[in-house]
Amino acid sequence: MDAPDTALRGQNTTVAARLYVAFELGDKSWKLSLGDGRRAPSRCTVVAGDTSAVLTAIANARVRCHLSAEAPVYSCYEAGRDGFWLHRWLAQQGIVNLVVDSASIEVNRRSRRAKTDRLDSDKLLSMLMRYYAGEHRLWAVARIPTPEQEDDRRLHRELERLRQERTAHTNRIRSLLVLHNLRVRYVGGRIWTHWWAQQREQLAPGLRAEIERECERLAVVRKQVSLLEALQDQQVRSGSHPGMALLAQLAGIGTGSAWTLMRELFGWRQFHNRREVAGCLGLTPTPYASGTSQVELGISKAGNKRCRWLMVELAWSWLRFQPSSQLSRWFNQRFADTGKRLRRIGIVALARRLAIALWRYLEHGEIPDGAILKPRDVNMANA
Repeated sequence: MDAPDTALRGQNTTVAARLYVAFELGDKSWKLSLGDGRRAPSRCTVVAGDTSAVLTAIANARVRCHLSAEAPVYSCYEAGRDGFWLHRWLAQQGIVNLVVDSASIEVNRRSRRAKTDRLDSDKLLSMLMRYYAGEHRLWAVARIPTPEQEDDRRLHRELERLRQERTAHTNRIRSLLVLHNLRVRYVGGRIWTHWWAQQREQLAPGLRAEIERECERLAVVRKQVSLLEALQDQQVRSGSHPGMALLAQLAGIGTGSAWTLMRELFGWRQFHNRREVAGCLGLTPTPYASGTSQVELGISKAGNKRCRWLMVELAWSWLRFQPSSQLSRWFNQRFADTGKRLRRIGIVALARRLAIALWRYLEHGEIPDGAILKPRDVNMANA
């Protein structure tokens, strides 16, 4: 007797009367694969963002599959550029939708496999059917933030981009000056203004004009950075975000870090244990064991990269500002006398432990063992 027949014996394999829809979202067009699990899927292409065409395609698929107008519709698409507006619109239409992590979707490991948008949408459709058949560990489903929670993340993300742009302008000005063996440590301020007034006439007109245009753009970026930093600090000081105030009480954690951790991690996600915290940050190990081969591939890096980078920075800051804490003592006992490479590995482990300690601090009020709180008058000062 065949093994598949044995596995299915005694099980109800009847497919419920429902429609499944998989979206492959592109910049100019969307590929849709639609099916009920019993017939071959139908496919269509609509203009990107054309919601009326999507409803028409779903209605046509219902007729083709002989489904009633009340038959439930289940859909999915990969998290990407379109964000969550499509998910919210589908929910308004009564469609149950999933936004899945593209990195968690299984792929054929053949090196010369065919790959098209049509094949991708068909693959999503088959996995969607398998998910609702009971394979819930098939892929990772994204948690959808509310519009308010999504909008709250705009400020610090814009601030991050502006800081990178500020660094780019500064480096560009320094590089242009080095072409003529002119070196300056800091671009901007009174010292820079006085130095530039003395040196500008030594440069060629074209180079001088380019540097001055870069300085103008740098001034605009710095003004916007100062404005956003003041707005961020004001909102934290107002007390409307108690979680941020709690984090900012710990020495080594500043206003900006507390803001990012609450907006990106602790403010709207619900964790049940420490493994979920580490997994969301991508700080979990990835062992590889096949036969006699056993290799540790490092951390997964599958979570929120902003918070992961921030936690590594905070781990170094924690060693400096919280030297008597249990976490700092643990790191010093394990890695203080080792080389640079092992300390870099150890700081990732400390970042994972620190993230778990901060989660317990916010969730249960457990202050990290041996941690120092800032004086009340400087609780909101930047670290």
